[in-house]
Parts: sequence; C-alpha cells; structure tokens
Amino acid sequence: MQPEEFAGIVDANLKGCFLFAKAVAPGMKRAGGGRIVTISSRAGLATSLTGIQAYASAKHGQVGLVKQLAQELGPFGITVNSVAPGFMATSPDYERQWNSYSEAFRHSFADRIAMRRMGKPEDIADAVLFLASGHASWITGQTLPVTGSPLA
Repeated sequence: MQPEEFAGIVDANLKGCFLFAKAVAPGMKRAGGGRIVTISSRAGLATSLTGIQAYASAKHGQVGLVKQLAQELGPFGITVNSVAPGFMATSPDYERQWNSYSEAFRHSFADRIAMRRMGKPEDIADAVLFLASGHASWITGQTLPVTGSPLA
C-alpha cells in the first residue's frame, strides 16, 4: 500500500468522524446535550480480517477519538459512543472480500460466530438506536461490539 492510499483510508474512516463531531458538537452544546454515535469496526478492537493496515489503524484511532470526545463533551451533556460491527457482506467492498474467500471458509464462517448466523444491518441499527436513546444517557466513551460473538 502506498502512503497516499493509507492516508485516504485514514481520512475516510478517522478524519471523517472527527469532522462529523466537529460539525455537530456546537449545536449540541447550545441545545444542552446530544448523542454522537459513530460506526467503527471489529477491526478497531482486534485485527482486521482484511489485512489492510490502514483500515485497522483508522478504526483503532476512531475508538480513541470516541473516548477523547466523550471526555471533552461530557460536561455539555453530550455522549459519544461507537458501534463496532462484525463482518457483514453488505456493500460491494465487503461482497468482494467475501467472494475472495474459499467456498469452505464461507460455508463454515457462521459456525465460528457464537450466534451461528451472519449479522444483519438491523443488528447494527438497533445498537445505534439504543446508544442514541435516553436509555444510554450514562454510557459514554464506549465502543459496543455487535459481532454475534465474544470479541476474540
């Protein structure tokens, strides 16, 4: 991977979260509170199945950014959390990755997940809705793995 490619992946996955928080925090401060929920990745809590160092690095950085923003924005009533999905073949990039695996690997993949199924977008949406709700008003700086398994 060339340095420019590395920087592009970091910009999209880490700098994008920073810029998003920078854009919404002033309005939330004026309103007296709010919820910021980012989408990280299992790769931000462990290693990446893709083997792409830039992606894993950016997602690990995003986990740190969430913790730092939670500390800084908490006094304004703003919680900052992240959801870390496990692998789901839900986009062209992920479908290409999925299709690059052997048939045997794909066939046995769900067997390695404690819940014995692949995740669905609704699994992620439900976690985001929880973190954005009043039920999570005292949860901040956390990254919630939504992987169907204990994180290993």
